[in-house]
Parts: sequence; structure tokens; C-alpha cells
Amino acid sequence: MRLDGRKQDEIRPITITPGYLRYAEGSVLLDWGKNRIICAATVETRVPTYLVGTGQGWVTAEYAMLPRSSKVRVPRDSTRGKPNGRALEIQRLIGRALRAVVDLEALGERTILIDCDVVEADGGTRTACITGAFVALALAVNRLRQDEQVSKKASLIRDYIAAVSVGIVEGRPVLDLNYLEDSTADTDMNVVMTGNGQFVELQGTAEKGAFPQSALDEMLVLGRDGIARVIEMQKEALEGIEVLQS
Repeated sequence: MRLDGRKQDEIRPITITPGYLRYAEGSVLLDWGKNRIICAATVETRVPTYLVGTGQGWVTAEYAMLPRSSKVRVPRDSTRGKPNGRALEIQRLIGRALRAVVDLEALGERTILIDCDVVEADGGTRTACITGAFVALALAVNRLRQDEQVSKKASLIRDYIAAVSVGIVEGRPVLDLNYLEDSTADTDMNVVMTGNGQFVELQGTAEKGAFPQSALDEMLVLGRDGIARVIEMQKEALEGIEVLQS
């Protein structure tokens, strides 16, 4: 058993609350273990300059940790005087992941921006944000259909997408690392996959020493099975909404 009592292949409890914000086209409150994250989708009728006139849309994200989301206060960018490099890297990851399952041509010249704000953090916020951002995105696309801004038959979303962390802690592969595990892990990795089992991104680092192929294989199996469970939770949160148009 791990320090928090979980098994090697056990995910922390997850609760996805859709429609959490009044004004956003799509929003969720995601509780993942002791992580608490708000994801809000905004639809804008403009695209980056290089896409103007192409008929193609864009999906992007912004990520931030609120000042007291961790034990030590996180300074706001406005007081730091420069962007937070970690936040920029994470929001680019979220954007890449979402674009992997969106038909940008079917979206038309619109941008869907997902704001991911971490209210409380306990390890794995980037993977949790990808998972919550997808639900917010699906809700925003559903709003576009309801408002008849896109065809109700338009297949804007090709597949589900979610992410989990895996790692090697005390010599054994484990799924969904909390902060304590992440900070002491021999190896940590973020796995992003689609609903049909395709890899979108792998981010893995040996923190304390190289690891063999066999350990990588074990971590990928843990990640694949964990993501399959998370996607089932996304589907439950989106019940009644036809996310993937036939």
C-alpha cells in the first residue's frame, strides 16, 4: 500500500462538476484527490493572425495556480514582472492535447480558449487540467450547436482525451502520483491518450537514475488503464450530450 493507502494501480477519487460557472460557454470544477481545479471555456469569433482567411479555427489554453493553491504562496505573474515558465509549458501541453482531437476546420474561424485555474494543488495538476479542459471544451462545442452557430451534425470533436501521471516510487511503478510521491519519485511521467487508445504525448524523466524498458512498459500499461477509467468519468459528466457526432 502507498502512503495514502492506495494500491499501485489506483487513481485518487475524481469528481467532475459540469456547468460550474455561470457565464462561460463550458466549465467544470474538477476535484481530483486533493487537487481542485476550475476549467472554463470561452468561444471567441477571432483566430490568430496567421489563420485569418483560412477558414480554420484554433484551440488554446491558459494555466495558472492561484496564490494560495499550495503550501507556499505562488506569486501572480502581474507582480513577478515576467511570465511563469512552468505555467507556459503546461498551458502549451493542454492546448496541444485538445487540438489533437478537434477538427479545427469544422470549428471555423473561432478560437476556444480554456482557462485552467488551480485552486488547490496536490500533484498531477497538468494531467488533471487536460482531463477537465476536455469536458469544458465539449460543453462549449455543445453550446455552439445549441445556438446554431455550427451544424448540429458537425463532428468538431473526433475523440475523447484525458491524461494521468505515472512514475516509479520506491522502486515500483505507480499510477496517479500525489505531491509527496511526485517530489520523491525515482521517475515521473505524464501520459496523454485518446479514447481509442492512441498516444498524444509522453513526458517522462528519470529523476534519480535511468530506468529499464520493462519499467517503461509497466508505466505505460498503468497509464493506459488509468486513462480508460478517467474517460469513463468524463462520459458520465457529459451524459446526455452527444460529444462525438456520427
